[in-house]
Amino acid sequence: MLSSLIGFTRFLFIWKAAASSLWYTRKNRFFFVKMNVDHEITLLTEQIHRLGSKNADGKVSVKFGVLFNDDECANIFEAMVGTLKAAKKRKIVSFDSELLLQGVHDNVDVVLL
Repeated sequence: MLSSLIGFTRFLFIWKAAASSLWYTRKNRFFFVKMNVDHEITLLTEQIHRLGSKNADGKVSVKFGVLFNDDECANIFEAMVGTLKAAKKRKIVSFDSELLLQGVHDNVDVVLL
């Protein structure tokens, strides 16, 4: 009875965690890692400036395939698609597709707003 109550308490504790946080376990211990989304988005904008060029509107844009296949970007970002999605939600970048996949969406423009 007590072990099931402890398990349920752990479940509630994890369930209430912030969306920008990550929980993982090792040897039945819970570890909390805070993801710094703002920092990731700042790094993303720097990489878009580095790899992109100005379009007709005067905004910097880069193809998703160029961004995804760049070695420096691959070393910086654990989950580039997640960072792009967070930046789109905060209206920092825009792209036409809801989700970007390697190969399928290589020619989609990622525009810095």
